[in-house]
Amino acid sequence: MAKGKTPTQVQFEDAARLLGDRLAEGSIYRLLADEGLRMFDDEYFADCFTNSRRGRPTIPARTIATVMLLQSFEGLSDAEACDHLAFDLRWQAAAGLAAACGSFHPTVLVGMRNRLRASARPRRLLQDTVAIAQRAGVVSRKVRVLDSTPLLDAVATQDTVTQLRSGIRGVLRTAPADLAHRVRSALGRDDDYASAGKPPCDWDDPAAREDLVDALVRDANAALEAIQGTELAPDARAAAELLAVVAGQDVQQREDGRFAIVRGVARDRVISTVDAQARHGHKSRNRRFDGYKTHIAIDPDSEIITAVATTPANTQDRDVIDDLIAEEPDQTDTEQPLIVGDSAYADGATLARMAQAGRKIMTKVPVVRNAKGFSKDLFVIDTEAGAVRCPAGRVATIHSTRGGARASFVPHCANCPLATACTSARRGRVVSIHPHEDALQAAKRRQRDPAWQQTYRETRPIVERKIAHFARRPWGGRKARCRGLKRIATDADTRAGVLNLARLAALGLRWSPLGWATG
Repeated sequence: MAKGKTPTQVQFEDAARLLGDRLAEGSIYRLLADEGLRMFDDEYFADCFTNSRRGRPTIPARTIATVMLLQSFEGLSDAEACDHLAFDLRWQAAAGLAAACGSFHPTVLVGMRNRLRASARPRRLLQDTVAIAQRAGVVSRKVRVLDSTPLLDAVATQDTVTQLRSGIRGVLRTAPADLAHRVRSALGRDDDYASAGKPPCDWDDPAAREDLVDALVRDANAALEAIQGTELAPDARAAAELLAVVAGQDVQQREDGRFAIVRGVARDRVISTVDAQARHGHKSRNRRFDGYKTHIAIDPDSEIITAVATTPANTQDRDVIDDLIAEEPDQTDTEQPLIVGDSAYADGATLARMAQAGRKIMTKVPVVRNAKGFSKDLFVIDTEAGAVRCPAGRVATIHSTRGGARASFVPHCANCPLATACTSARRGRVVSIHPHEDALQAAKRRQRDPAWQQTYRETRPIVERKIAHFARRPWGGRKARCRGLKRIATDADTRAGVLNLARLAALGLRWSPLGWATG
């Protein structure tokens, strides 16, 4: 079995010796040069090649791990990373190599990432840096600050026509020859579906566009009907499932029997058949993006990223809390950390679920504004007593409704001196009661405490700075380098891991007789 070994005998042309003091203290290059072999020994990736018929590569594990990390740190493609290893003395020093050592082919990085994803520890490049930080005593379990950032996809968003035609092409491309022939026989359009892109059409003619959409949907349905009941290989089954989705998400059959594009956007709309897991997302009400989200948890004292999760762009931040607060490496105590986040984590259901699970969460519940009257927050809501008191001191009983509950002040508003300032409704003011009103009210009471406000102001902005570090490099940080959630997640783990190493380098991480230490 071929097996790469890191050279341990220092040579005259050793890159670290050539650089000397120019390999700055506190830099990630210096940290990897000094401690890289301890972090990534020759057996570091051995488990990834257990079932390999070709054995392990002759490239040392330290070299491969260093290139993967520095590639992410500098936002490079695979080819650019291999060039840097060949010509950049800092990279050679970090990898523990001699100057002018040469490099390897970029496909080695592709294969290593594939093997890493298939291994029992696919997230080791992040998890091991967190473990080192814990052993060095720089990470506590007291607080975790959460936030997310957009990760733009690596493909173009497709319109309905392009998706329908691409979906049919996918079925024809992946189906066996006899099944592909059956599908082609069922298609009605004069199109061989061989080339990519939009079909010819007079796009300025509305009737021509409608005819094209109707014909494409009918061909899509015919293709699905032709393969119905057939046992398919995994890639052909995935292509058929994708075609079924795109054939139904944006179109509907009109009364005249023709298919047409519907207005609006489906909630979980596939935006590209090239990357079927990418989605539309909203960072704010008016700011839209396409692709994925990177969710981050950090320790605010050390600014170490403790967890990362990558999701489609339409995933709510609050749905990823459990993934970010899972058990960390070398964590044996059962103490739950204080979770700090913005208002994206402050809905009533999340607050109630966190309280039920015994987790403390510090997140700002938004003020319920009312442009035409008093805010709901001026009303005192007591769900135990089943009553609500308005700013004028009047009390209304909470009544259950089909959609939840409400308290009506209509009998009191006619003679109330504050009625005109309270509401513009002719009959009077009605206050809706949230299903998790108790959790929301408890959170609002906490956030009125000056001590709570000071802690929140001091803690939450730290994650914004770390997200700025994460997204500083467009390729791999702000924009995906590849397609598919699993591949993108590997890149996110690698980037979080190398940012942790850069932070540990700045903190003075070193190996001592007692283990990892800083300072």
